[in-house]
Amino acid sequence: MKACTFVTGNPNKVIEVNAILGNTIPIRTVALDLPEIQGSLEEIARDKCRRATMIVHPISLLWPQKTRNWKKDRPQANSITLGSFKVNGPVTVEDSALEFHAMGKLPGPYIKYFLETLGNDGLNTLLAPYEDKGADAEDYVYENLRSSSRVGSYLEFYNSVANRESGKGKIVPARGPPVFGWEPIFEFEGETLAEMAHEKKVCHVDYADSVHR
Repeated sequence: MKACTFVTGNPNKVIEVNAILGNTIPIRTVALDLPEIQGSLEEIARDKCRRATMIVHPISLLWPQKTRNWKKDRPQANSITLGSFKVNGPVTVEDSALEFHAMGKLPGPYIKYFLETLGNDGLNTLLAPYEDKGADAEDYVYENLRSSSRVGSYLEFYNSVANRESGKGKIVPARGPPVFGWEPIFEFEGETLAEMAHEKKVCHVDYADSVHR
């Protein structure tokens, strides 16, 4: 089975994905500094996957349109050296959003920047004037199963899959280990995500199905 290249610079995401998948799928990780467009969570995840695949499988950059014998001479599209290891197989990105009901779904997919600026305590303070503490947490996994072999074009997706998971909860003062973003302030079924055991969290996150497909 080919390894899945998971694009993230967050070691906690790697730990969680490995816990979810166990030994069923080999995971390689690579940290890439990818710009984030403005848009919906799906649009942002799709664009990040496109950009990541262009870096991991840069066939359209290596083989310009006028190259005549590219089919004969090109390297394998799904096998290229990146850094100190060989990337081979699908490329996967994951992105999340946290939507406050009282704030018209903000921060949404921009939660990372709200969190970096305000922290979890600041996010609670931001919501303090509102009676409604309801929130939706969304997770989007986008996977490109094969890089494009069309020469001279911006990357096109073939056999790409997207998996979206969501959960309704509420924002509470931080509880649980503060190791994974906003998880300590999002309460779902009586526990914050930070308090939740991996086994329970797996029931609500369908990484395995997405990657297996």
